Amino acid sequence: MRTIALPRIEGTFRRVGAVLAGTAILTLSSYIQVPMFPVPMTMQTLAVTLCGALLGRRLGTATVLAWLAAALAGLPVLAGDHITGPAVFAGPTAGYLASFPLAAALTGWLAGRGWNRHLGTAFASMLAGNALILALGWAWLAGTAGPLAAFTFGVMPFAFGGLVKAGIGAATVKLIGR
Repeated sequence: MRTIALPRIEGTFRRVGAVLAGTAILTLSSYIQVPMFPVPMTMQTLAVTLCGALLGRRLGTATVLAWLAAALAGLPVLAGDHITGPAVFAGPTAGYLASFPLAAALTGWLAGRGWNRHLGTAFASMLAGNALILALGWAWLAGTAGPLAAFTFGVMPFAFGGLVKAGIGAATVKLIGR
């Protein structure tokens, strides 16, 4: 007679706890913002890339998707308090929001290949995640505002912040470890 191996419950609780904690951190990072037009500058991109780098590709992506599901349900988890629910996924931030799970997956994938071991590669990983977010955010805005306006208002104001956040993220990864 064969026995069936059941998944370890404590591992499941740990993963659920990590998703809940990550979702809370993502929510808090949304409220740390500098008002800008058409998209506010927040600490969300730092939290998104850290979710991937610290939780890994699958769990980091699941955390970001859970946070976006909360936003879709209308919970106040995103920057700005005037747009909630499905409407936020059609507004000027939709490209950025769509890129978040991909950026978490990218930084998690790179972390899984050892990019978190050294400060330089951890920085490059965080920078790649931020660049992906800016590229997809630009692509969405370009569809409504045109490529030049989207770059001027949706990328340039955030480029330096992306560099700074990549540095903070790399330092955080090195301090916390995986």
